[in-house]
Amino acid sequence: MIVNTELENKGNIFPNNIVSYKKDVDTFYFTTDNDVVLAMTILRDSVIRFRYTTTGTFEKDFSYAITKHASKGYNKLEIEEEAESYKISTSKLICHIKKDNLKVYIFDAKDHKLINEDELGFHWEESYEYGGNIVKMSKTSHDGESFFGLGDKPVELNLKGKRFENWVTDSYAYGKGTDPIYKAIPFYTGLHNKKAYGIFFDNSFRSYFDFCQERRNVTSFWAQGGEMNYYFIYGPKMEDVVANYTDLTGKPQQLPPLWALGFHQCKWSYYPESKVKEITSKFRELKIPCDAIYLDIDYMDGFRCFTWDKTHFPDPKRMVKELLDDGFKTVVIIDPGIKIDKEYSVFTEALENDYFCKRADGPYMKGKVWPGECYFPDFTNKKVRDWWSDLYRELIEDIGVKGVWNDMNEPAVMEVPNKTFPDDVRHEYDGNRCSHRKAHNVYGMQMARATYQGVKKFAYPKRPFVITRAAYSGTQRYTSTWTGDNVATWEHLWIANIQAQRLAMSGFSFAGSDIGGFAEQPQGELFTRWIQLGIFHPFFRVHSSGDHGNQEPWAFDEDVTNIVRKFIELRYRLLPYLYTTFWKYVEEGIPMLKSLVIFDQEDVHTHYRSDEFIFGDHILVCPILEPNARGRRMFIPRGEWFNLWTDQLVTGGKEMWVDADIETIPIFVKAGAIIPMYPVQQYVGELDIDEVALDVYYKNGKESSTLFDDAHDGYDYTKGRYSLRTFKLTGKSNELIIQQHKEGKFDAGYQRFKVKFHGLPFTVNKIQVDNEDIALSDVKMNGDNTMVIEKSFTQIHVFGH
Repeated sequence: MIVNTELENKGNIFPNNIVSYKKDVDTFYFTTDNDVVLAMTILRDSVIRFRYTTTGTFEKDFSYAITKHASKGYNKLEIEEEAESYKISTSKLICHIKKDNLKVYIFDAKDHKLINEDELGFHWEESYEYGGNIVKMSKTSHDGESFFGLGDKPVELNLKGKRFENWVTDSYAYGKGTDPIYKAIPFYTGLHNKKAYGIFFDNSFRSYFDFCQERRNVTSFWAQGGEMNYYFIYGPKMEDVVANYTDLTGKPQQLPPLWALGFHQCKWSYYPESKVKEITSKFRELKIPCDAIYLDIDYMDGFRCFTWDKTHFPDPKRMVKELLDDGFKTVVIIDPGIKIDKEYSVFTEALENDYFCKRADGPYMKGKVWPGECYFPDFTNKKVRDWWSDLYRELIEDIGVKGVWNDMNEPAVMEVPNKTFPDDVRHEYDGNRCSHRKAHNVYGMQMARATYQGVKKFAYPKRPFVITRAAYSGTQRYTSTWTGDNVATWEHLWIANIQAQRLAMSGFSFAGSDIGGFAEQPQGELFTRWIQLGIFHPFFRVHSSGDHGNQEPWAFDEDVTNIVRKFIELRYRLLPYLYTTFWKYVEEGIPMLKSLVIFDQEDVHTHYRSDEFIFGDHILVCPILEPNARGRRMFIPRGEWFNLWTDQLVTGGKEMWVDADIETIPIFVKAGAIIPMYPVQQYVGELDIDEVALDVYYKNGKESSTLFDDAHDGYDYTKGRYSLRTFKLTGKSNELIIQQHKEGKFDAGYQRFKVKFHGLPFTVNKIQVDNEDIALSDVKMNGDNTMVIEKSFTQIHVFGH
């Protein structure tokens, strides 16, 4: 046996001195003596890509994460050669590349202060087991630096001092600190000296992030293969970092239909048809608003995807229409595992066309899932995605199903130790053939993409609605998501709150949890508190595993039913506000939920707050996360806030006790905000709404609010048929002015606003609308502080003394 100890102990390898550089339009190539090349691409003044190769040449550039619609262009680009480094400048950033070791130092172009610097910088280790490199990057962490992001990690919001793995995993009944779980979003935001920057490590192999755990002043990230390829995104506002990352990896391709933001009821499983009808009838009988009912795997014939169990559902088309007539949209589950069955057309078609994943030596990837032994389509192959999309024709176009829910797409495999495919499974990867090591983290994303394409095609001219469990960066373009198989415990209520906030700050706002817990049985109090949180999550669904009892709003006692109804009604009243928030997310990438650190990053107290969050722009929410609570201490961010329930005005920047018995949770509205509200409906579209409420919260100063509206489905809004109203509020000691500006060609069905004033510090003695006096007898300003006004007003001027 011959042993080469030098080879065995080779360890980490580093770039050495730069021997040449060249510029190609927006990209600089720096080549070292030992054949390392850094390709540094300027996408925008504040977004720079760093891509390294150790062989002198780059592989084909391909990413599932980056959208072709990402913004590009910069105002300035200069390079200077200095004694020890190359200096590249944009209007926002100055970047130094050290000549002797290729290390990168990034400065703010305005004040020339250091934002981010390499510690060891790029280095690598040869992978003898698989070939290629284990690629590594380490950065110096600054004193007081905080870290946020990484998707669905169930730990405190601030990631400082922790280490994480990105490997999409079916993690049934995970707990606080379980890692990894269902999603791989290798993007984080760093924050220090009141400035935020982001790093997106676009590498789909198994990757790791260490935020000063191993060494307290070092942040590092590495992957088990592929390229060192990351994007540096500068804020300095954290909201801008998240918006720019979302721009890079893609905003949702369209607004959801408004009904998708209503309340959804789900269980594993509602069957037969009579059970489904019993549940939906009960919602209408008890007048609890609900827009969607879900069918889990038991609607299928022996768990075969795209089939129906004709015993339990003899005429699905009739049933789906009857449910729709009652306001219920039907959403069905589809998993990736295709049952091995020669009598099953989906299986035989895929077999004939060679659409299934194979092992390295040729046999099909076979695994056990719900139907028994299955093969799995290779969704990284465009032909397979197109075929999969077409399979939705019958479900969507013919039967009338309105949404599809992709589950088990990590991909999950039962009764194997690693719960998924072996590493040697091969994938097409859109012409970049690879092993499962590279494709694993994107498998669920590509399944969701294929589903989205099919639902979009066959739902047209209506908008698609898709949900996925597994995701990689960029999946937000196609679908909504939920946080997987949680448990009916108070700890999981805490986790659900954290995960929705963290997904929003990771570019994926359209998210929610299984309200009440998927596993085990909640008590009425826990269920109530979970609904109270869930109404503020963009995806709002109760789901449970069903074998432990019922989890409908009436499954507890009458008190619970009444409180739950009250909060679901609040969700439906807030739909115009939520829809406007979603429009801002689709247009600008602004997260729909803002952790306090995003809302006010300059106040260091916010860096360590996990419970409180801002819903949209103007509503502050803090869930109750423990039993028997009559209130809680919470942090109110800086500014002035009105208690939603009492109209009490509080000044923020401090922690305080807030009363909240079982019938309420702490909800505050920012002073100056104008909150649009609908009347309560049992489902979206039930009522012809002729009047929208505007709740106006006084502020001594200025504040701006918006109301976006359109047909609530379809694509006309993309052709200018939308209505965007901007309300500018100016408050003084004895007067209040509201100016309205409208753009867009859409004329909403309602004719009037019912304006309600909160917190006016004066008694009203005169009102002008568009410079004309209004008789005070026509309004009840000093009674219930409301007035009804035509929607087309330009200015309301309220005078007082």
